[in-house]
Amino acid sequence: MTFNPNSDIRGGKASKRGRNTGIAVGGGLGVVALFLLSQFLGFDVTGLLGGGGGQPAAEDSALEQCLTGQDANERIDCRMQGASASLEDYWQTEGPNIGLDYVGPQGFVLFEEAVSTACGNASSATGPFYCPPDQTIYIDTSFYGQLESRFGASGGPLAEMYVVAHEWGHHVQNIAGVLERSQDGQTGPTSNAVRVELQADCFAGSWAAAASRTEDEQGVPFLQPITREQYTQAIDAAAAVGDDSIQEATQGQVTPHTFTHGTSEQRARWFETGYDQGAGACDTFSIDGSQL
Repeated sequence: MTFNPNSDIRGGKASKRGRNTGIAVGGGLGVVALFLLSQFLGFDVTGLLGGGGGQPAAEDSALEQCLTGQDANERIDCRMQGASASLEDYWQTEGPNIGLDYVGPQGFVLFEEAVSTACGNASSATGPFYCPPDQTIYIDTSFYGQLESRFGASGGPLAEMYVVAHEWGHHVQNIAGVLERSQDGQTGPTSNAVRVELQADCFAGSWAAAASRTEDEQGVPFLQPITREQYTQAIDAAAAVGDDSIQEATQGQVTPHTFTHGTSEQRARWFETGYDQGAGACDTFSIDGSQL
C-alpha cells in the first residue's frame, strides 16, 4: 500500500535495537520461552539460547527520521513505523467490536542479525515473531529479501506490512487469552497451533481492508486505498509462508503431522476472509478442522 505523503507516522511504536550477540538469558526463563516460541514458529530455536554471564541488553532507539507518510514510502524502517501507527489506530477501533479491551503491544523492535528478548536470544534465522512475555514484536527486515529469494514471494509494501499485521494479530490473541491455546505442544493440520496462525492471518486481512481508513491525530488517512496488485502481493506473501511451501523449500518434502502454521492455500484464504468479512469472521477455533 502507498502512504499518504503528508500523514503523520510519528505515533508508531517501531524502534531500532543495536546488534548485541551472545547475551545470556538469566533465571532459566529462556529455555522455556524458546521452547514455546519453537511451537509458534514451527521449528526449533532453542539452540539460539546464549550462555555464560550476562551482558546488558542493547538499548532501543527511536526512528526519529520517520516523520511522514513520504518517509514511509521511501524507507523500509519508516514503513514499519507507519504500519504500526495504522495498526494501532485500527485495533483501538476494532477491538471493542469483537469484545476486546485493546491495549497495544509494549514494543515493535527492528533488529539486525541477533536480538535478546524476554523469550531468549534469537537471530535473523528465527524470522519475524511476537514474544508474549514482553509483549513485543521483533523483525529483522532482511527477512523480506528472504521471503522473495528463498520462498518465491513477489514482495511489495503491502506484503511487508502483512507480516507486521500478522504479528500484531498475535498480540491481539495474547491479550484476548487465545494465544496460550497454541502452547499445548500439538502439531498437525487441525492443531491449535495452526488455528492460532490462521486467525492471525485473518486479522491481518481485516486490517488491510480497513487500512486506508485509519488516521493520524489530525484525521489524515495513513494509507491510500489498496490496489489489486498490492492485494495480490499480500496474498502471495501469505501463501509463501505456508507450512507446505516452507517444508518443500527447506527439506524437500511435506510432513503434514508437523504443521504449525497452515498450508499456503489456507493462509491465503484466511487472509481473504478477514479482508472480505472483517475481524469478527476470524474465529478459527469454533469450526471443525475440515473447515480450516
